Amino acid sequence: MEQNKSEQMEEGRAQIEELGSSVIRTRRGAIHTLTIVGQIEGHQVLDPSTKTTKYEHVLPLLAAVEESDDIDGLLVLLNTVGGDIEAGLAIAELISGMKKPTVSLVLGGGHSIGVPLAVSAQTSFIAPSAAMTIHPVRMSGTVIGVSQTFHYFSRIQERILDFVTRHSRIKRDTFTELMLQTGELAADVGSVVHGEEAVAIGLIDHVGGLSDALECLHQMMDRRESERTRG
Repeated sequence: MEQNKSEQMEEGRAQIEELGSSVIRTRRGAIHTLTIVGQIEGHQVLDPSTKTTKYEHVLPLLAAVEESDDIDGLLVLLNTVGGDIEAGLAIAELISGMKKPTVSLVLGGGHSIGVPLAVSAQTSFIAPSAAMTIHPVRMSGTVIGVSQTFHYFSRIQERILDFVTRHSRIKRDTFTELMLQTGELAADVGSVVHGEEAVAIGLIDHVGGLSDALECLHQMMDRRESERTRG
C-alpha cells in the first residue's frame, strides 16, 4: 500500500515537472490542473532558455482528461506571453470542445494567443492584478510583400476574432477596436486590459483568485453529477 502511494507521488511529481500539470483529489472530486506558461511552442523548437508550453504534450493530455473516468474537471492556469497561433488555437479548440467542466484562471498575463486560451473554458476568471494584451497577428521571418500575404494575415485574424467572440461576451466591434488601437503600446498597435476591465467588456467572466476558480469548478462538477444521477 505504502509502495503504491509512493509510486503515485513520484508519478505526480514527474507530471508536474514534465507537463506542468497535476491532479487534485478530494472528497468533492478529482481536478486536473494544467498550467500554460511562457511561450506556446509550435512546429519550431524554441531556444532552451525560453520557458515554453509544448502543444504536442498538451493535446494528448487534454484528450486523456476528457476520456478519463478518474477526472471530474479541468482547471487551466494561464500566465503566457503568447506564441504560435496555430498551436494556441489547437489547444483552445480542444478545451472548448470538452464536455467535462472547465475553468480558466489568468494569472500575471494572458497575452496575444493567450486570449483565446483564456476564453476557451466554460467559465473564465482573471486575477485583479493580471493583464491581457490584445493586438493584431504578428509574424516573424521572411514576409513576401504581395496581396496573398495580406489575405493570409486577414484570414488568421478572422479565425481569432471568431473564436474569441464565440466563447466570450465581448462584442466583435469592441474586440476589433482594442486590437487596432494606437497610442497605448510602445511601437505597436493594440491594447492592454486588466482584471476588472476584462470583465467589464465581456472578455472574461469573473475577477477572482484560485479559491474562486476552484469553488466554481466544484459547483459545475456537482451540477454535472446531479444531472447524470437524474438521467
